[in-house]
Amino acid sequence: MWGRELIEAAIAGNSCEVNGFWVGHPSDEAKKIYYQETGITGNNGKSEADFNLKINSDMIWLSPELDPECWKSPDGSPMWNCFNEERKSLGSGGIFADCESIAEIEAFPWPDPAYLDFTNCLEDSRYAYEKGLAVFGGMWCPFFHILCDFFGMENYFVKMYTDPEVVHAATRHIVDFYLEANRRYLWQAKPYLSAAFFGNDLGTQLSLLISPESFDEFVLPYLTEIVQGIKAEGLKTAMHSCGAIDLIIPKLIDAGIDILHPLQAKAAGMDAENLAAKYGGKLVFMGGVDTQELLPFGNGSQVKEEVLRLRDIFKGKFIVSPSHEALLPNVPFENVMAMSAGAKEESVHLSKTQI
Repeated sequence: MWGRELIEAAIAGNSCEVNGFWVGHPSDEAKKIYYQETGITGNNGKSEADFNLKINSDMIWLSPELDPECWKSPDGSPMWNCFNEERKSLGSGGIFADCESIAEIEAFPWPDPAYLDFTNCLEDSRYAYEKGLAVFGGMWCPFFHILCDFFGMENYFVKMYTDPEVVHAATRHIVDFYLEANRRYLWQAKPYLSAAFFGNDLGTQLSLLISPESFDEFVLPYLTEIVQGIKAEGLKTAMHSCGAIDLIIPKLIDAGIDILHPLQAKAAGMDAENLAAKYGGKLVFMGGVDTQELLPFGNGSQVKEEVLRLRDIFKGKFIVSPSHEALLPNVPFENVMAMSAGAKEESVHLSKTQI
C-alpha cells in the first residue's frame, strides 16, 4: 500500500504496517537542491508531483493560491491589496490601520472570486491523482493573516477590543470571498482530492497569538463556516496552524477539523505524547518531525529514529511530515529521505526502553 491509498487509510483510521509520508512544500531554495538530487526539472505542480513520487512521498498540496496565474484581476491589482506602501514588518499598518468606520470597510474594493482561474491547479491535481498521489487542496483561506496585513498585526489584535465591529466587518468580506472561491473550486476539484486543506497560524512558541476569548469571537465562527463549506462538498478537512495551539484543539475538533497540521514539535504543549494522550483517535495528526533542530542539524539515523518514535506514539491516525511544511535549504536531502524511510519501515512497535 502506498500513495493515496495509504493516506486515505490513515484518515479513515485503518491500521497499516507502514505510515503515509508527506515531504511538505519545500521553499524554492530547498526545491532547487532536492530537485537536483532527484533529477526533477521545472517548478510547477506537475514537477512537484514527480518529486513527491521520486522520494516515496504519498501526497501533495495543490492550492489555487500557490499558482501565480490563478488571480486575473482586470486592473492588475493583487488579490489582497492591503498596503498603501511597501510593508516593512508584520506590525506595519495596512490600509485599515486607522480605520474606525464600518462605512470605510464597506467602501473598499474587495476582490471578486470571478477573477480566479483554476485551470492550472485543476490540471495539476488531476495529474497528481492519476499518478496515485493523495491530493490535499482548495483555497488556503488565511483570513487571520490577511487581517493582520490590513490592520497591522498588533493593531488588529488591539482593534478586537477597541473597534470590534470594524474587525468583524472586514473579516466578513474576506471570509465571504473564500467561501465563494472554495465553492467554485471544490466542486470541480473534489474528484481528485483526498481532503481540503486550509491554514491560519494562530500560535506562538509558547501560546496563542490572541486570547481564547478573542479566538472564540473573531476567529472560530469564521473558521467553522469555512469547514462547513468544505463538508458540504463531502470532503475531509485538514487545517494548518503553527505554534502552541493546544488550548483550542478541542474547539477545532468540534468545528469539524479531521486532520491537524503541522504539530510544531518544540512549541509548548505540542509534543507527541501530550497530543496523543489528549486527542488520540479524535484527529489525524500530520507533521511532528522537528524542523527547528532535528531536521536541519541532526543526521539521517536520528531523523529515522524520531519518525519511528512518533509512529509508535500516534499509531495509525498519523501522517509522517515535517513540523513545518516549508523545509529550508539547511535541511539536508539525506534527512528528507530518512523521514521517508522511517515512514515506510514495517512493524514498528517501540518500547519505552527503546526510545
